[in-house]
Amino acid sequence: MPGEGSRAKLLHSRYNPQAEAARYIDSLRIKEATECFILIEPGLGYMIPVLREKFKECKIIALHIEKDQNHDETTAGNFTGCSVFHGTERKYLIQFLEKEVSDNNTDSIRIIEWRPSLNYYKEDYILLLSHVVNFLKRVSAEKRTAAHFGKRWFRNFFRNFLFINKTVLYKQTYIPVIITGSGPGLEQAMPLILQMQDNCLIIAASSSVMALCSFGIKADIVIATDGGNWALKHLTGAYRSLQKNQLGAGIYTEKRSLTASNSCSILAANLCAALPSQSGGVPFLIISDGSFWQSVILRELNFPSVIIPERGTVTAAAVDLAAHLSGGSIYLAGMDLSNNDIRTHAKPYAFDSIFFGNANRIHPFYSISYTRASLLKEGGSMDIYAQWFKDHTVPRQIFSLTENNIFIKSKPEKLKKQKNKDEIFSVSDVKNAPSLSGKKTLNALFSAMRNPQYGDKIKKELTSLLSLENEKYITEEQIIRELRVEN
Repeated sequence: MPGEGSRAKLLHSRYNPQAEAARYIDSLRIKEATECFILIEPGLGYMIPVLREKFKECKIIALHIEKDQNHDETTAGNFTGCSVFHGTERKYLIQFLEKEVSDNNTDSIRIIEWRPSLNYYKEDYILLLSHVVNFLKRVSAEKRTAAHFGKRWFRNFFRNFLFINKTVLYKQTYIPVIITGSGPGLEQAMPLILQMQDNCLIIAASSSVMALCSFGIKADIVIATDGGNWALKHLTGAYRSLQKNQLGAGIYTEKRSLTASNSCSILAANLCAALPSQSGGVPFLIISDGSFWQSVILRELNFPSVIIPERGTVTAAAVDLAAHLSGGSIYLAGMDLSNNDIRTHAKPYAFDSIFFGNANRIHPFYSISYTRASLLKEGGSMDIYAQWFKDHTVPRQIFSLTENNIFIKSKPEKLKKQKNKDEIFSVSDVKNAPSLSGKKTLNALFSAMRNPQYGDKIKKELTSLLSLENEKYITEEQIIRELRVEN
């Protein structure tokens, strides 16, 4: 905040700044439903007491441009109880806002500018405002996605308990981790991955497994977090490719049937993801997004899990998982965060058959590829993911095995000792599986909802997830109706 010098005279009325702030707030005609205010450089904070008086339960966030700011005793009380941030550096501002407004609906958030600050701070003021606006746009898009897919994610969570026959516990190791995505750069990194696979833990996005198998590389962990039905094609394609890889290695015999259980070591999956029935033969490393309703169910059923917040991209989830599993360096391959001309993915790719099947004389395959690449670029999703990595502090240094605009290119360090997965993971059979599905899982949720300690918190999460209009809290009957399960 500017002190009682020249800046204060520029930012506030010289005679009655309190009345000036009150008139300004009245002129904004703020909706009564507003629950959170983000103040852009509020100066000495004369707006804050006015907002507190009019909106007694509101949350107030004050964003200041200068890092070293001093204010006198007459205005110090204005900021008591406020969340305050100083500076315009995007990375730390985004982290601050994510913590402060995560529980608020963007429709209930109001940005309030103190426009005299614009005349004084100029470009810094505009930069701060643009960061906040872009952040709220991203949060709003995530909320819309949750509103669209929330019911599907909720049903997936209960349905996927049918597939859990084995669960995985882990202890941290210190070997390097290679994370593979399905970008075109994966093909360039294949020889190096093939050379290092015995000394590295390989975590593969499900969309990259087919390409890995074509080079004879078997992933230690396949990670899946996508709740859309299109994700099923990636996983079914991954299972088939892993089975063919086992055949090529001479493992298959007539006495030993080739199923997913012996073709894929571990499936790290968010239980809200879309998973095919073949997943029933694979050990599960369960990923929880940290929401209260998921945590209490998994605890009630005594299922081990790893908490990884929802990031919107499997790449970020894989990085978080790698940090949980190993203290070693993390290397990315196929995480290009950009297109290579009209090539959007490494080959082979699960959707290739669809693209080839839709090709004809009028719409040849290359035209379809060009259109797809253009749409991906215009959609801006890769730019959003790239910005996410720029904005967030990652657990440790991340490298790329190929040229990348975000990460430093580097080769994995050489290790003399080969990895021993038995020292990292332990697999346990689930008792009475799959009887944990249905009533037992649902009753665990209802028991938590009836608990006076955290029942309201769970109801609030589920009401938001299932997008129930004009409802304060969801009921057990509505959950049963949503899942079509008889209690």
